[in-house]
Amino acid sequence: WWQRRREGSKAAAVRAELGLSATRYYAVLAGLLDSPAALAHDPLLVRRLRRRRTERRAARILGRPAPRRSGGR
Repeated sequence: WWQRRREGSKAAAVRAELGLSATRYYAVLAGLLDSPAALAHDPLLVRRLRRRRTERRAARILGRPAPRRSGGR
């Protein structure tokens, strides 16, 4: 979505490109992250996204803001 540089939000881009609501998109993404096939296809990406998910969950449990990342991460 960021590469297309469209006007509007990520949710609007997801709906336009994939025909999914933002909620459904994130549900599908979460399912893929837990998929052995996804891990076999791109282990580095899947591990990075799993790590970020774990960090966000831990921050929520501790009542802290989720870690912000900039640049390539």
